[in-house]
Amino acid sequence: MTFTAVDVIRSKRDGGQLTDEQIDWVVDAYTHGIVAEEQMAALAMAIFLRGMDNREIARWTGAMIDSGSRLSLDVTRPTVDKHSTGGVGDKITLPLAPLVAACGAAVPQLSGRGLGHTGGTLDKLESIPGWRAALSLDEIAAQLNSVGAVICAATEGLAPADKKLYALRDVTSTVESVPLIASSIMSKKIAEGASGLVLDVKAGSGAFMKTLPDAQLLARTLVDIGTAHGVSTTALITDMTTPLGRAVGNAVEVAEAIEVLQGGGPADVVELTIALAREMLTLAGISTDPAKVLASGAAYEVWAQMITAQGGDPSAPLPRPSSIHVIPAPISGVLTSLDAYAVGVAAWRLGAGRARKEDPVQSAAGILCHAKPGEPVVEGEPLLELHTDTSAAIPAALEALTNAYEVGPSAPSPRQIILDSIHP
Repeated sequence: MTFTAVDVIRSKRDGGQLTDEQIDWVVDAYTHGIVAEEQMAALAMAIFLRGMDNREIARWTGAMIDSGSRLSLDVTRPTVDKHSTGGVGDKITLPLAPLVAACGAAVPQLSGRGLGHTGGTLDKLESIPGWRAALSLDEIAAQLNSVGAVICAATEGLAPADKKLYALRDVTSTVESVPLIASSIMSKKIAEGASGLVLDVKAGSGAFMKTLPDAQLLARTLVDIGTAHGVSTTALITDMTTPLGRAVGNAVEVAEAIEVLQGGGPADVVELTIALAREMLTLAGISTDPAKVLASGAAYEVWAQMITAQGGDPSAPLPRPSSIHVIPAPISGVLTSLDAYAVGVAAWRLGAGRARKEDPVQSAAGILCHAKPGEPVVEGEPLLELHTDTSAAIPAALEALTNAYEVGPSAPSPRQIILDSIHP
């Protein structure tokens, strides 16, 4: 059957459902330059405005997977992966991957770099001296068999259609389309080849999805796509109204992840790490209690092996900033709120994130939260601590933090980290 881009665009523009054949053709033709950028931009806007049903989304995801190769790793352990939609202080991958590996699963965590205020896992790990993100397929498989966990950059050739479309969505104001978000996430994750996938879908000011209903819709769509493609998939919806943990940035988040692996760390980071580990182990068919494994120190041993295997020195000092600015508590009382988005923007302005994918990031940049909502503060004592190697960036970061926190006479209601769970 012969198709044209104009016919496909018109069909979706007028509210029709795209056929499987139309979807297969347009994604393949766009990947190979037959469908022009302006035509795919028009189709993306039509999808943004008209939406897609579950069949269309699953087929669109499959077509993006088929635009490239799939990883085929020779691994003896059951493989299970995790993906987060991104948040402020979200360093959970760092303690989670070695913890799940210490419990007996293999965790092939192919991660990305940050864009905007959310930061990227690879940016954080690159603050460790010597650590490298780029691994070959043979190196990934060997490390999964010997260590059980690998966190590295995605290999070339996975879902190239998504790479093109992702860049186009960014400049055509079509990013916030649930069908396009979900298919983008899942095309890469399914192509990575894990048999199980757990999704951490954030909801709140510091998340992509600001409201719980929006996060629930995205989570349900993601789980349905995974299930349709034969991947055991579940999702947790987690709170992102306030930063996760006390550290936001790169090296500071690595340091906090190490604290968790060594038996300490903030309670919310520990809680979410264990909850996601339980979900992943259930999908892998492993009954080990991750809380006991974390307390035993076995996960930290896997962390050290994982960092060493990728050229890093797990005992090396992490970068320190050349400039530190402390924001004191304005009055004594209880911290009642701390806005995740404002803290994320401030960290980004300090150099912890990037506005364009080619921008560098500062390993030492970030923010330490000396108090979390519900904790007492004393007038004049440190509330937030700004880290940067660019002292001229501090005023802009302070501006972002205007009205970002409140201190009151009494503690707010306890905050739930896990808001909902979505299963097939």
